[in-house]
Amino acid sequence: MEQHSGFGRFVAGKRSKWITLAVWIIVVGVLSALWPMVNKEVKNNAANLQADTPSVQAEKVAAEQFGSVGIPALIVWHREGGLKNEDLGHVQKLYAELGAAPVLHQEFVPPLDKVPVQALTAQLSKDGSTLVTPVLFSSGASSDQLKEGAEQLKEQAAKTFGADPFAAGTESGGELSARVTGPVGISIDASGLFKNADFKLMMATVLLVLAILLLIYRSPILALIPIVAVGFAYGAISPLLGLMASKGWITVDSQAVSIMTVLLFGAGTDYCLFLISHFRHLLKEEASKGRALVRAITETSGAIAMSGFTVVLSLFALLLAKYGAYHRFAVPFSVSIFVMVIASLTLVPALLAIFGRVSFYPFIPRTPEMEEERARRKGKAVRSPKPKKESFAGRWVVTKPWLIVIVTLVVLGGLAAFSSQVKFTNDIMSSFPKNMASREGYDLIGKQFSPGTLAPIKLMVDTGGQGDVLGEKLKGMSFVSSVSEPKQGEKNANILAYDIELNINPYSPEAIGLIPDLRGIAERSLQEAGIASPADKVWISGQTATQYDTRETGDRDTMAIIPVVIGMITLLLLVYLRSVTATVYLVLTVILSYFSALGLGWIIIHYGLGADAIQSAIPLYSFVFLVALGEDYNIFMISSIWKKRKEMPLKQAIKEGVGETGSVITSAGLILAGTFAVLASLPIQVLVQFGIITAVGVLLDTFIVRPFLVPAITTLLGRFAFWPSRPAEVKEEAVHVEK
Repeated sequence: MEQHSGFGRFVAGKRSKWITLAVWIIVVGVLSALWPMVNKEVKNNAANLQADTPSVQAEKVAAEQFGSVGIPALIVWHREGGLKNEDLGHVQKLYAELGAAPVLHQEFVPPLDKVPVQALTAQLSKDGSTLVTPVLFSSGASSDQLKEGAEQLKEQAAKTFGADPFAAGTESGGELSARVTGPVGISIDASGLFKNADFKLMMATVLLVLAILLLIYRSPILALIPIVAVGFAYGAISPLLGLMASKGWITVDSQAVSIMTVLLFGAGTDYCLFLISHFRHLLKEEASKGRALVRAITETSGAIAMSGFTVVLSLFALLLAKYGAYHRFAVPFSVSIFVMVIASLTLVPALLAIFGRVSFYPFIPRTPEMEEERARRKGKAVRSPKPKKESFAGRWVVTKPWLIVIVTLVVLGGLAAFSSQVKFTNDIMSSFPKNMASREGYDLIGKQFSPGTLAPIKLMVDTGGQGDVLGEKLKGMSFVSSVSEPKQGEKNANILAYDIELNINPYSPEAIGLIPDLRGIAERSLQEAGIASPADKVWISGQTATQYDTRETGDRDTMAIIPVVIGMITLLLLVYLRSVTATVYLVLTVILSYFSALGLGWIIIHYGLGADAIQSAIPLYSFVFLVALGEDYNIFMISSIWKKRKEMPLKQAIKEGVGETGSVITSAGLILAGTFAVLASLPIQVLVQFGIITAVGVLLDTFIVRPFLVPAITTLLGRFAFWPSRPAEVKEEAVHVEK
């Protein structure tokens, strides 16, 4: 206690409060001046799959044996009613210009200008309205570099055609339109969706948090204190992460920065409110704002630090992921929470010490004696202090615990049952808005040609010199639209490559599931030809194979990380609470809350928004956030009950603990849910889905699990809730409960 009191005076004493504020200003200023901001160091084309992944190895074989042809951009030319010979002539002229003067990062273009118009006409769709032509860009180019090249191509096309076909609508009557799709178009659009998303998110989140704080506390100064604290924390976090990224210690992408911003404002404001709320409560008991603040720091710092530590370690568990996007989240998220906890325990107390009771203006909390003195000075009658209102939730959980447990378990269990109905997808196209260029181009390809044209599969086999042992079997497969003639490898003539176009969306779950079938057919064909070790002589590359490995790697990461997160949180709770029983039911209730959120989220996303599936990354993201953040609220509430239990019977401690923490946790939950819900405002389906499920989970935890289920279970368990600890008066309370 003395140690904590000393810490409180150290950061929020009469003089030290100004020193604390000055230190934060200096630190943020120096870091911002010396190191780059994280936004300047994002890398959106970082590899997600490791070098030993089959599709990555296949890409390496393809590059060695068949040349590095680069990343294809598919240009979809379309005119309702049919393309004209003049259009085809302009396309040929454009390709002649691209061949003579390549755009930035262009690797190769086919010599369409040397192909007879009749041959080009044969490549049109059946109704003659659509033509697809490729431009290959450097495989090492970033999304921004690919965009530079694509923009130059569009400018050149506008000059050649006399008008910009890329600006024309695809269904505008009789007008020529063009769209960039394929891997290059998808990469450009995916990067563009996240462009400046972090700034938009930050502004929307700040306004939302400010509005909620003003509505709840009706104090402009108090509403600004958490915003200022989070702003200072972000000012330190951004250059810290920027330095790490510039040194190559970590890789940060735009998606990580966007979600980090939401996490920082949501969770960061929560930590601030835990302290602020208790400070306001103590100001009604303590005449000295200094003593009240030191007590507030002393009595909440343990729970705040423990809550933050739980989230930090849970997020660090993402370092175990093999999939790059998951792995890249670990450090930014953990560092942001760690710095925010430090700000909550140092900067926020300093700001509260500076403003004192004025922080809560115009509803300033005062002791009864101070209220009496104030009334006398104004010549008003002294009002008797209002009796403390009893919490509805606190009263019900101690009087009807069985009813509460049964009802909440039925509700949460019913929602959790829907989680078994969730369908997942790795189809990145489904996360794009329908009016996005690459999706419009893809839709035209799917309508006018085989959908597999968008991203062919390259199947390579080492036949040991026995020639084509596979081609006819591939052509006979029901899901194959076309198969190219086999090409021989440049360095090893025994390696043959087949370019396969599927008759379904190559990014769909159905197409991804065909990769093992293709591999199986290739291996059996080699085995039938008498070739030894066929498994080592089959390689499959292309976007569909990449998505298959992405799904498999993601599933592996989910199975590895979830048990680690549960184990770490369990261990931390056990050390903090020193109760096996409480640790078990706190962890189990949060896991139940997670599955309930997944089920309710699926109801909203599938039945409400009409989505056929959610992105496969959502369950792991949501689990890590909901379980870690959900335990925050449990820790804060159960800490209050544990402390009060030393001074009063357990039922009274539960009643008062639930009532005392109810308003602040409700406020914190609304803010956290609101900040995650802001993600749903972005035109990125993966963030919309993540935002909905996480926000729903926070609300379930805030309004069902924390105020009702957990304290009701604590009431039912009685003294066993503390096992093996033996707090004072347990025996007396146990007898009371039995009666």
